[in-house]
Amino acid sequence: MNITLIALGKLKEKYMRDFSEEYQKRLSPYCKLNIIELTPQKLPENPSPGEINNALEAEARQIKAKIPSGAYVFSMCVEGKQMPSEAFSRKLSKLAVDGKSGMVFILGSSFGLSDEIKKLSDEKFSLSEMTFPHQMARVMLLEQLYRAFQISSGGKYHK
Repeated sequence: MNITLIALGKLKEKYMRDFSEEYQKRLSPYCKLNIIELTPQKLPENPSPGEINNALEAEARQIKAKIPSGAYVFSMCVEGKQMPSEAFSRKLSKLAVDGKSGMVFILGSSFGLSDEIKKLSDEKFSLSEMTFPHQMARVMLLEQLYRAFQISSGGKYHK
């Protein structure tokens, strides 16, 4: 299975990079993981709605250029569907059985994702109703991917 994580921004703190690297290592027996970091658009401290919209549109162009053809696309967004870890594991397994060997998870910038990206996605997905820093959301997503593979393979990680 090929999983691509498209993220706007880099992991800045060493401890976040360490967490990410640990889950990337743990995922390696289960999937080929490709993390693509894109540069978010620079905005003034108090951007106008128009400036935010223009930034999201520019980021959308970057994102679309990196989505592998034929992949099942998850947009990570606040209005997305939430599910327990077991259901997420079943979802990934079903997609694989249905012939979707490529999946993409898109984490937007601090202002989220453009409507265009959300519309082209196969599914809108949310980790929680709570708000998390983007760096933490990335690590949490990697952990949930690892947990999903552990659940589907009968591993002991998920209790």
